[in-house]
Amino acid sequence: MQTSDFDYHLPEELIAQRPLERRDASRMMVIRRETGEIEHARFSDFPSLVDEDDLLVLNDTRVVPARFFSNDETREVLRVDVVAPRRWKCLVRPGKRFKVGRTVEIGDSVGTVIDICEEGGERIIEFDVEPDENVHGHLALPPYIERPDEASDKERYQTVFAKNAGAIAAPTAGLHFSDEMLSALPHAFVTLHVGIGTFRPVSEEDVTKHHMHSEHYELQEATVKAIREAKRTFAIGTTVVRVLESCAGGKGKSSLKAGQGETDIFIYPPYEFQAVDALLTNFHLPKSTLLMLVSALAGEELMLEAYHKAVEERYRFFSYGDCMVVI
Repeated sequence: MQTSDFDYHLPEELIAQRPLERRDASRMMVIRRETGEIEHARFSDFPSLVDEDDLLVLNDTRVVPARFFSNDETREVLRVDVVAPRRWKCLVRPGKRFKVGRTVEIGDSVGTVIDICEEGGERIIEFDVEPDENVHGHLALPPYIERPDEASDKERYQTVFAKNAGAIAAPTAGLHFSDEMLSALPHAFVTLHVGIGTFRPVSEEDVTKHHMHSEHYELQEATVKAIREAKRTFAIGTTVVRVLESCAGGKGKSSLKAGQGETDIFIYPPYEFQAVDALLTNFHLPKSTLLMLVSALAGEELMLEAYHKAVEERYRFFSYGDCMVVI
């Protein structure tokens, strides 16, 4: 299995830079696995695909403003983890200005670089006082959104059901739901705090050699019970897939266990799904781990056909873009 097997051509103008006015106004591609049919619809049609004995499972993580700029605006700090009080693990830019011992001022806080991580080059920065994210923090919009974050992003780059703070990136499949639609559908929640690793490219050509990033999750007992009682589990987003498949342990829905921990599960073809029957997801980057995951569910050939049709039909791509459902 080669990384290049999951490539496709995407014109830049199809990358959505802003959300539509209405959350549920997006287009929706419907992929039927059994027949190989590909249909075009609207997300407002989504409830018609959900049966009364199905269960939607959504990720209720909340995006935090984790991106900071120095007072002189020459340096950037992206908090990826809090390793101790006042001590952050960060991605930084430019790296040459964050050598060990160098300092960065953010508001009234002064941070000192105390270590450089060998594997990813992240910096460990210790602050005298933690910067106030509500005052100085910015949303870390994905790199393909080529604009600074704006006031409107505080609402729209957040699901209406966001609850548990901790994500750097939004679980974007959930962005399409309004309160009204969700309240009319059977649903439950998991939590997975989406990290910056979701945007990192696969550097290995041999897919099996790629090292997947780790993310923190929590699966509640009430959600496990609801999944076991449902006829079909409808994952809303790839983050939900990662939680459920990790907790199923390769043994089916009956083996799902509630709990919390870290998952670095990497799903790519061929893979036998244990806990997920259907999936709603946005369109993903070429050669990405998320495209590989969706291809494992729908089949590599059918998924690439769907992506080519999405380009032909001028769908809007990525976080603020349109969606597809695999049933």
